[in-house]
Amino acid sequence: MGEVFAGRYELIDPIGRGGAGAVWRAWDHRRRRYVAAKVLLQSDAHTLLRFVREQALRIDHPHVLAPASWAADDDKVLFTMDLIGGGSLGHVIGDYGPLPPRFVCALLDQLLSGLAAVHAEGVVHRDIKPANILMEATGTGRPHLRLSDFGISMRKGEPRLTETDYVVGTPGYFAPEQLLGAEPDFPADLFAVGLVALYLLQGRKPDSQALVEHFFAQGTPGAPEGVPAPLWDVIAGLLQPDPQSRFRTATGARKALAEAVELLPPPAPDEEPVEVFDQLGPLPPGFGPQGPLSTAAAPPRAPAAEGAT
Repeated sequence: MGEVFAGRYELIDPIGRGGAGAVWRAWDHRRRRYVAAKVLLQSDAHTLLRFVREQALRIDHPHVLAPASWAADDDKVLFTMDLIGGGSLGHVIGDYGPLPPRFVCALLDQLLSGLAAVHAEGVVHRDIKPANILMEATGTGRPHLRLSDFGISMRKGEPRLTETDYVVGTPGYFAPEQLLGAEPDFPADLFAVGLVALYLLQGRKPDSQALVEHFFAQGTPGAPEGVPAPLWDVIAGLLQPDPQSRFRTATGARKALAEAVELLPPPAPDEEPVEVFDQLGPLPPGFGPQGPLSTAAAPPRAPAAEGAT
């Protein structure tokens, strides 16, 4: 059996690691289900700040993965989310390379839908990138993505927690105005969505600096090879360097995307379906689909602190 954290969460096996701590597959003894648990050290003030921000977010949407509960025990804090088995968009690209345009459109529609819900709460995500977009393990069925990792998100107008000249986010997915120190705003997230779209269509990280330089020097470039013109028109609207010329809302971009899909050519007859595989792997010995195989494991002590939605 695994370590029981705060008298409730049984940590089973590590499934990922990021800058803010390790992510474990865990068994929730109270809710009797498997969850993903991010474990952070309380000694790291910056990490705790991210924890507070993520835990404060409460958005119930099928394409948003927000924290569900939290606990503190000794020198660690933990918060849990739904367990998502299909890995990130990076795993899908790693398995298939460039993805078919219609499949990409389905992913973009879901991403924009989730982002619209986030923006409706007044929250700017600030770190949209393939690694933060997770996939349900749907096989060859309709894909289902979840926008995750709200550790550096912030509500519009709230005071920044970093120096004003310190750029927060992931290099390569910044909007130009972010690099100039502009206040976080929704169009910056939409610029990152445009870069994610190119990543999915081309199978590699786009050169955002070269794109921005082309837009400024020569105007909107033509559609890249393999990208249908109607879809490129939408992506180019997300990638405009001037935020005033960019799509202003995720809902507006989503509407334009729906119109573009109607103009796409039909799939090629020999086009293979994209399969989103289960990336978690089998449960270790002592655990089955319904939880721990032994019922003798009892929580060792009461939790020091705990909360949930």
